[in-house]
Amino acid sequence: MDEQIIAIYCLCADVLRGLRHPEDAQCVMNDAEVLTTAIVAALYFGGNFEKARALLAAPQYIPAMLGKSRFNRRLHRIEWLVLCSFETLAELSKALNVESVYLIDSFPIAACDNYRIRRNKLYPHDETYRGYIASKKRYFFGVRIHLLVTEHGQPVEFFLLPGHSADVSALDCYRFDLPEGATIYADGAYNDQVTEAILGEAQREFLQQRKKNMLDQFPGWVQYFQQHYRKRIETAGSLIEQCLPKSIHAVTAKGFELKVALFVLALSFQCLW
Repeated sequence: MDEQIIAIYCLCADVLRGLRHPEDAQCVMNDAEVLTTAIVAALYFGGNFEKARALLAAPQYIPAMLGKSRFNRRLHRIEWLVLCSFETLAELSKALNVESVYLIDSFPIAACDNYRIRRNKLYPHDETYRGYIASKKRYFFGVRIHLLVTEHGQPVEFFLLPGHSADVSALDCYRFDLPEGATIYADGAYNDQVTEAILGEAQREFLQQRKKNMLDQFPGWVQYFQQHYRKRIETAGSLIEQCLPKSIHAVTAKGFELKVALFVLALSFQCLW
């Protein structure tokens, strides 16, 4: 764990240095240490900042650890650095992905249990966050995280949408900032001929599983690879679920979404070990 914590801090410090991020001379705990504490919390403690603060307050780590309230304010102030760190790791993952095979899928992140929907304070009286999990045949209330990962499971792009949103509508939100010749595999929920044509013109192949009643079916060998790679992205979703606690503690919707982003960033770090 010690080597991993040091690696996380070094990467965060390098990202801030590359961005020429200014530090306040009066700060006793720099932004790289704040970001490191948040990532360690997501990676090892299910997003519990207090446990991460208690661990890293040791003399060999960050002896000038901020208090609970001050730490949360500092973290929200530099939330954009979470995305910058993710983009840095994403570019590294794309550079190492020599076969240029990518996969997309979505996973539900519940904000509360079903029986607490009427009492939730994160997204009050908003039915757009009530979605359905077909594999479990149950409803949930929260957001859907849409992931674009390499064939080895490293995330290279993600965003959050309300739980009721359909996967095919999320295609408009992807940037698909991938190298030419990249192949993108998706399941049947992403059937969209317009996106397939646009990506084809951009020298990127979009191979989504066809529905059984569609006439333009892919050859058998393509369908085999679609089934094969689908298991890879499901593994990435399982790794995120392993980091997630039973319930994500957050006071505001912004804080809830920030913690979800930290879990994705933690997965990016986990793929480096």
